[in-house]
Amino acid sequence: MDSIPRKRPKSETKTPKRRNPKSSHSPIRSLLEPPQSFFPSKEEFIKLLTMLLIACAVAFTCSFLAKHLASDPKSFCDSDSDFIDSDLDSCEPCPVNGECHQGKLQCNHGYRKQGTLCIEDGAINESTKKLVRHFERIVCEAYALTECYGTGTIWVPENGVWKDLRIGGFMDNFDESAFDFVKAKAVEAVAELLEMRTNANGINELKCPEQLMESYKPLTCRVQQWLLQHIVIVSSSCAMLVTCAMLLRIIQRKRHFSSRVEELYDQVCDFLEENAVTSNSADSNCEPWVIASRLRDHLLLPRERRDPLLWTKVEELIQEDSRIDRYPKIIKGEQKVVWEWQVEGSLSLSKLKKRRETQKKVRQISDSKTILQDNYNIRIAEASS
Repeated sequence: MDSIPRKRPKSETKTPKRRNPKSSHSPIRSLLEPPQSFFPSKEEFIKLLTMLLIACAVAFTCSFLAKHLASDPKSFCDSDSDFIDSDLDSCEPCPVNGECHQGKLQCNHGYRKQGTLCIEDGAINESTKKLVRHFERIVCEAYALTECYGTGTIWVPENGVWKDLRIGGFMDNFDESAFDFVKAKAVEAVAELLEMRTNANGINELKCPEQLMESYKPLTCRVQQWLLQHIVIVSSSCAMLVTCAMLLRIIQRKRHFSSRVEELYDQVCDFLEENAVTSNSADSNCEPWVIASRLRDHLLLPRERRDPLLWTKVEELIQEDSRIDRYPKIIKGEQKVVWEWQVEGSLSLSKLKKRRETQKKVRQISDSKTILQDNYNIRIAEASS
């Protein structure tokens, strides 16, 4: 008989208990998650990055230096040997202004070595320029003195200039070869700048060009030559200026003379009129007439008495004045010319002018006061309205 399997009773089957997921996974997570101190901080990260960059730079520099120091530099190809293009791989071509022998470079005088090139030496170049300027100054000043004062020479011997340079110690800083090089360059520059010839004795002579010589002339010489070249214009201009000044002086003197004559005439009239009024008073012992010579000495200044024309013009005006009588009179045994004011109660010309000016000023003051009063009244009326 087949055995019939027994069924488990329901009471015996146990339902499995559910586990808390948090409690089941918490130990796993704690094992998988790294601690907080595992990652570096921000400051530590920056320091780490800086050290890496410094290490890379040091490594690159060491590699570059090792590469270039390890490689042997190419020697220079000899100047006197013929080489083809295939030889350029084994040697450097000799540069311009240099000579190469057995792989070594020797620059010519006036040039110095810089890398694989020969460049111009600045000290020698500056000395050459100074030398050329010295030649220019000596030759041009000599020509300028000849043109201005006749004491110099037009053609200057070249040997004399070199002798002066030797005596002055201009080339003491150079050896013989350097001096020869600088001298050769200076001679080329001087030949382009100055005029050169060879005299009958075979000596080279130098002459400054005309335009360049003009700049070496002294200022007094330039002014003198300009005046000589424009003597006609300068003399005529000076004559015109002197003539204009003399005419202006004469006109001013005439104006002053005429104004002084009128002033003296007014003073004579005032004096005669006052004397006439004073003599007509009851308690006055004054004479109505005045001696002309005494009045003249009273009114004229000491320097004006030397000019007889001044008082002559005043007498002419007195003669034309009908208010004044002129007649001779014997005073203390001498005959004198006396003047007498004949119009009683009249005013002279100067007094009339003074009265008119006073009346004019009074009228102006009254007009200004009236205008101010009107403006004041208008402002008061505007303020009250």
